[in-house]
Amino acid sequence: MSRAAGRIAVDPASTHAIEVANRLHVDLTQGLAVAEAARRLETYGPNRLTAAKKESGLQAFLRQYRDFMQLVLLVAAVVNLVVTGDVGTSLVLAGLTLFNAVIGLRQEAKAEESVAALAKMMKTVARVRRDGQAVEIDAGELVPGDMVLVEAGNRVPADGRIMLAATLEIEEAALTGESLPVSKSTDPVPGDDVPLGDRTCMAYMNTSVTRGRGEMVVTATGMNTEIGHIADLLANTEADKTPLQKQLDGLSRIIASIAAVALVLVMVFGLVRGVSFDTLFITGVALAVAAIPTGLPAVVTALLSMGTREIARRNAIVKRLPAVETLGATSAICSDKTGTLTLNKMTAREMAIPGYNRFTVTGEGYGIAGEIRHVGGSHIDLDPYLLPMILCADAVLDGESLIGDPTEGALIVLGAKGGLDIDGTRRDFPRVAEVPFDSEYKFMATFHEMTAGDGRPVVRCYVKGAPDVLIGRGAAYRSPDGAIVPVTDQNRHLALEANDRMANSGERVMVVARRDLDRATFDAAVSGGGGNLIGLVTDLTLLAMVGIVDPPRPEAKAAIAECHSAGIRVRMITGDHATTAAAIAGELGIEGRALTGAEFAAMSDDELLAQLDDIGVVARVAPEDKIRLVQLLKRSGNVVAMTGDGVNDAPALKAADIGVAMGITGTEVSKEAAVMILTDDNFATIVGAVSYGRSLYDNLVKYLRFQMSTLVAYIAIFLLAGVLNIAAGTPLNPLQILWLNMVVDIPIAIALGFDQATKGLMGRPPRPVSAPVLSRTSWIRLCVQGAVMTAGSLVAYQIGDGRDGPVVAATMLLTTLSVFHVIAGLLSRDQLGTIFDRDAVPGLAQLRRYGLALLAIVLVTTIDLLERIFGTTGLDAQQWGICIALAASLLVVEEIIKLFLRRRAAAVGAARAVPEAAIARAA
Repeated sequence: MSRAAGRIAVDPASTHAIEVANRLHVDLTQGLAVAEAARRLETYGPNRLTAAKKESGLQAFLRQYRDFMQLVLLVAAVVNLVVTGDVGTSLVLAGLTLFNAVIGLRQEAKAEESVAALAKMMKTVARVRRDGQAVEIDAGELVPGDMVLVEAGNRVPADGRIMLAATLEIEEAALTGESLPVSKSTDPVPGDDVPLGDRTCMAYMNTSVTRGRGEMVVTATGMNTEIGHIADLLANTEADKTPLQKQLDGLSRIIASIAAVALVLVMVFGLVRGVSFDTLFITGVALAVAAIPTGLPAVVTALLSMGTREIARRNAIVKRLPAVETLGATSAICSDKTGTLTLNKMTAREMAIPGYNRFTVTGEGYGIAGEIRHVGGSHIDLDPYLLPMILCADAVLDGESLIGDPTEGALIVLGAKGGLDIDGTRRDFPRVAEVPFDSEYKFMATFHEMTAGDGRPVVRCYVKGAPDVLIGRGAAYRSPDGAIVPVTDQNRHLALEANDRMANSGERVMVVARRDLDRATFDAAVSGGGGNLIGLVTDLTLLAMVGIVDPPRPEAKAAIAECHSAGIRVRMITGDHATTAAAIAGELGIEGRALTGAEFAAMSDDELLAQLDDIGVVARVAPEDKIRLVQLLKRSGNVVAMTGDGVNDAPALKAADIGVAMGITGTEVSKEAAVMILTDDNFATIVGAVSYGRSLYDNLVKYLRFQMSTLVAYIAIFLLAGVLNIAAGTPLNPLQILWLNMVVDIPIAIALGFDQATKGLMGRPPRPVSAPVLSRTSWIRLCVQGAVMTAGSLVAYQIGDGRDGPVVAATMLLTTLSVFHVIAGLLSRDQLGTIFDRDAVPGLAQLRRYGLALLAIVLVTTIDLLERIFGTTGLDAQQWGICIALAASLLVVEEIIKLFLRRRAAAVGAARAVPEAAIARAA
């Protein structure tokens, strides 16, 4: 069924409530008939989200063989078995592919279930009116036209048009990103494409009623709802390959091309010399095994797997291995505001007595630790100003948790910081009447029996509400000395200016006021009903104005500053209002101007691409806009991380290079869509993960430099052996190569992968996405290393063959090449620094791993079983000395290259310093 199916022909948000009901053919007092509801259920289907098709176990396993290295190894195994009948070698090669596949599958055991998580969240009971009776049904049986009854604590079961709103407020943060509950009314909202957060006459599936009660007529169910739209976006959002995967794919093609050329040349040289095809084929298999880095997938997977465990200790759970590396390449972070950069706990930031005092408030969230600070010499008794914040509120504190409205929570915490005991104050001054908050008149009032300053018993009306309403109903100010100062044209601006100042700072402003009534006036109003009580809320004495914000996380500002120094651009993407978002962004150090979602949507892709660098905040944003921003940033060459915790964040989390969900406040949907989950909901944890990701990538490059230099040596050894007819063109057999690749090299790879982090990594800009994993200069240097290893290994063979025969010669070649590998691993740790520096010595754990590699080199030449399997033999002291001396030649060559590079770098640095010094002297 299309998204339009099941929707009425008009926009319910901009249409009058009665007209919407008429369009849906429902009597508001009776609701749908049971038979009619059953017919509509048959027509529109159940109120459930369509589950995504799950990947089967077989499909997941076969997906592991999309890797180019895996395919080459598998083809080599099959062809080798068919042509030579060598079962052992073929089994080893096929076993390697199975090993790589199993490792990949283990890390992907948790399948993506974003849509399933959405459906799970929907399982709830709905209270509806059918045949004139209020009944409870499974929310899955709701149909368009159903009359749904909701009250505080309920979850909205479908999208609907509000028909009755009695102080109804709905928390929509998970859908829109709006940090405060939204007051609902029955009045239509005119306009086209009004943002979800501004459609005050609508209620949306999976949002929560925080206050009051209401009735709504269902306008959309299942996949036709706004949350269903998000589910559809998730299902159609493709997860792209990570930068490392793309780079390794490119590297694999380069290796395959080089190997293919080498193989053709070896075959040609062999045929020219009259070598039999069977012999040439065995040589070809050996060369294929040598040229393809058989250990590369296993080593990279192992390093990333260990990396996930390390990051988990740093409060971040990574669901897919390559995401660890992707963090290190991140150049842009699109962060949700509410609950990610902020605490999602409304907090009073300042209080003002219009025309007199201003106070700053310390402490954040719903903990009462904090102070109300004032300028020296202006201390006053704050009880008269704080009492209405405690008494004219229904919210309750449970430790540092809040039960009730967030704005009321900010006010009662402010009262507690001022020294008032919340429970004791409410107990001593109980309510005798109240006017509940309603979006129509925008205030709440409570009445209490108290004693006036002159000793008279009075009924005191305490009021809190919106500034425009209470300032309009105000007749006086209360000065700090207790005097009542009438509001005049000359002083009315005092309250208005205080309101404007706070509002322009991005704060939500609440006003508290009071009025003293004699008992007779109050009793007369009570006997006349609630409407008369509202009539008493006039001629108010304005007490204080409070600026409330959802404060930034204390550690977020430092984390954003560190991102800035690391060349990572942070942008705020939020459903909140632009003014509020811009104020928080400025406080956090997020650069760039603020756009509204409507402004963002109205701009073309080309316009946005041209202005991306100037945009720091996008407010009142829809899910589609979040995805579009991520896609545009990726088109600009960025590696994009998207953080968030709400349902509305999920599609963009999936579209980003790395989606980061909040583990504590995050919805299950966002967690399923993301590839990384922060267990502490701390934005700063991302920065630590980025730092570790950079370190891991830097170490992976060390390993790749080592791996590629040895691959160059392998190919060159086979080429020269074929040209010079050394060892009949097959200097190493496939099993010897596998021993070297899988037993000797893997400890070296692990040592490199978990090497100490290079200093200054977070002071570098992010690496370009288009940059190859190994530059042209790196390849030239690797070829030089490979040439040295080739020459040394073949010389070792020739020496052994001339003295002791081909078996000793092959053993000396294998031993020399193995020692070359250990030295190459040590040299690849630093491209400039000498290996003889004390700081260049690896840590103890890494030295043990190099020791394991050396042990493997010795074992294959000393243990009889291994000698028979791999075709080696024991070596005497002189032969060992020759092998070690030849391998040391690589150390000499590399140290000469490093010395030259250090001197050149010093000369360049000195040349740059001369003009800078001249400029400094001139200044």
